[in-house]
Amino acid sequence: MEGGIHGSSDGSAFKECFSLAWRNPYVLRLAFSAGIGGFLFGYDTGVISGALLYIRDDFKSVDKSTVLQETIVSMAIAGAIIGAAIGGWMNDRYGRRTVILMADFLFFIGAVVMAASPGPSLLIVGRVFVGLGVGMASMTSPLYISEASPPKIRGALVSTNGFLITGGQFLSYLINLAFTKAPGTWRWMLGVAGLPALLQFILMFLLPESPRWLYRKGRSEEAERILRKIYSENEVEMEIRDLKESVEAEIKEKEASEKISLIQLLKTKTVRRGLYAGVGLQVFQQFVGINTVMYYSPSIVQLAGFASNETALLLSLVTAGLNALGSIVSIYFIDRTGRKKLLVISLFGVIISLGILSAVFHETTSHSPLVSTRNTPLKAYTCPDYSFASNSASWDCMKCLKASSPDCGFCALGANKLFPGECLVANDTVKDLCHNEDRLWYTRGCPSRFGWLALIGLALYIIFFSPGMGTVPWIVNSEIYPLRYRGVCGGIAATANWISNLIVAQSFLSLTQSIGTSWTFLIFGLISVVALLFVLACVPETKGLPIEEIEQMLEKRGVHFKFWDKRTDLLDKPQGA
Repeated sequence: MEGGIHGSSDGSAFKECFSLAWRNPYVLRLAFSAGIGGFLFGYDTGVISGALLYIRDDFKSVDKSTVLQETIVSMAIAGAIIGAAIGGWMNDRYGRRTVILMADFLFFIGAVVMAASPGPSLLIVGRVFVGLGVGMASMTSPLYISEASPPKIRGALVSTNGFLITGGQFLSYLINLAFTKAPGTWRWMLGVAGLPALLQFILMFLLPESPRWLYRKGRSEEAERILRKIYSENEVEMEIRDLKESVEAEIKEKEASEKISLIQLLKTKTVRRGLYAGVGLQVFQQFVGINTVMYYSPSIVQLAGFASNETALLLSLVTAGLNALGSIVSIYFIDRTGRKKLLVISLFGVIISLGILSAVFHETTSHSPLVSTRNTPLKAYTCPDYSFASNSASWDCMKCLKASSPDCGFCALGANKLFPGECLVANDTVKDLCHNEDRLWYTRGCPSRFGWLALIGLALYIIFFSPGMGTVPWIVNSEIYPLRYRGVCGGIAATANWISNLIVAQSFLSLTQSIGTSWTFLIFGLISVVALLFVLACVPETKGLPIEEIEQMLEKRGVHFKFWDKRTDLLDKPQGA
């Protein structure tokens, strides 16, 4: 059972974290260098949402296939599942630093392959390489930071990884906007990711391995040298003593059972209960729908009635900015308020936000502009399904966009987009003719008076999600497992996260087409209610607790309803109790 400094965590943790900038910059150097892995994680998951708009324009096979669009997005997630699954084993065998270096290599190769892709096939291959790096970095970066941080500020420092994830997503939208007019648009968007990967490779090459991993591998002198750089003189001896006891206890346990197996993990009460909480949080983080927003937010904005790619990207930038801001809020509150309270507040807000989005999209789809036949130069391009329909008077924009032989689009009046417009064959020629008449062209959503409400719903969703469900699952998983099992269990939890991510990413567009955007968001809302009940019952409060005290808490009880106490019972105990 790994040791730590026995001190409470309070509101001073945030200030103490940032006072390290001049008191002990070495700790911040470790945290931010490892956190670049989180930045790459965020950039590569965020950039595809804007790049996809232009990939569809360049490759008509992609534009005509929802499944192919979902595949381009989700193949990075499939790679991340593999990366996270092997990452746990590689972390324990080769070390945290080595795995981060390998992830950087994969990031760089993937970025180059994507930027040079002549077609969708090679683009998908590049996305798999990037995904492998994302999967490794997603679990290794917070683990490295956690093991190189004093307990009192561990939550705040691990939260910097969450901030860098959301910061990477925000920057990806800025990069998307910057290259909208550049030749090759999406190639630049995807290729830029190679630069921070190269930077982190250089920085991590110059930094040491995790001191706890070194101690566990018998390299105690090397570990102690690093710990003396991290802790003050009056703290380091206690940390070394507790770490030594932890490793000795682990050796005894290892002699009793030579190999870590899934059955052994489930038989060990503290590990089993930790896995319930850790894996459950990672699954629910995805099933409440966050990556439908991050991967498809420009598409969602277009579904809400905003036609142009540039407008969709600009409005999506607001949600990405709020996501990054929420991560800063998390850094402040994570060691002040606690993990569980943040989760509960976060999920309450997510439920309300998804209810708003469901209601708004129901109104948007049920009150779209009617279709009319006008005597204009565009009349020759009228959608065949509309021309031959027996009930054409009942057609509205939504019915027009569902026509499939061939695909059709809606040309709205520029003066008032809510007035009846024309249902026309969807191709580049008709699109240009519609724009030449100063009219708006819609193929993925319809004009709506409720579009701004959808943006408010998205903004509220991000504001509530980011500080809680966005960062806390990674923090809890970096501190809830015993040292011996931490790499394996962290890998299991990260793999569960990416499998859930893949399910959501691969199904979102298909769901919106089959049951509608409103019902899709309603399903996410109902899942959020279940997630809230899970957090209330199964997730312990780990704020400010050394790892061995977290183990004691898991050993004593498996259900953790209380989350409103300022301090846990364990923290109130006298030292040595």
